[in-house]
Amino acid sequence: MADSDLAPAFLVAMNQLWDPNFRGSVVLMLHHDEQGAVGLVINRVTDLPMASLCETFGFTWRGAPEMRVDWGGPVQPELGWMLLGEGNPDAPEVESLTEGIRYTRSNDVLREVAANPPHHLRMFLGYAGWGPGQLERELAQGAWLVAPASARLVFEGRRDRLWDDAVRSLGIEPATLVQTQGVN
Repeated sequence: MADSDLAPAFLVAMNQLWDPNFRGSVVLMLHHDEQGAVGLVINRVTDLPMASLCETFGFTWRGAPEMRVDWGGPVQPELGWMLLGEGNPDAPEVESLTEGIRYTRSNDVLREVAANPPHHLRMFLGYAGWGPGQLERELAQGAWLVAPASARLVFEGRRDRLWDDAVRSLGIEPATLVQTQGVN
C-alpha cells in the first residue's frame, strides 16, 4: 500500500460531521492515496460476541468470552478485519501499519488467533471508505482532525473515551474545539 500523511493516522470526526456513520468517531486510517482511502472506525463496538463470529466459520473462540466484534464502518459489513499488536501470529498475510499495529483480513489468521488469542487484538466488521478526492474535500471542510496513530489507544483505550483521548493527543482540550467550515 502507498504511503501517505493520512495513513497511518487517526481521523477524528468534528461536530459538523453529521453523517450518523461517523458522528463522534475515530477512524484508524489503513490506506490513503490518489485512488481513495480505507480506515476502521475504532470506537464502536457491536453486540456480536467474538465466539459467535468464530462459530460461523466453524472454529472455537478460546479467548475472553466477553470479547465483542467492533463495527469498522458502513462499507461491506460482511468483511472482517483484524488489528493485532506485535508478535504472534507472524504470517505473510499480516501487514504492518505502524509501530505496535498490524492488520489482516485472513481467515487462516483468524483461525490461529481464535485458538490462541494474543493480548492485543481487535476484530472489525466493515470499513470506512472514501473515493478519489472525497476525504480531501471533507478535510478541507473541517470535518476531520488528523491525529497520530497510537497502538496504546487502539488496544488499551476505552472506546467511550477514544474521541477525547485522540483530540488530547494533539494537545487540544476537547471542550475548546470550535466548529468551523474549514478551508475551500
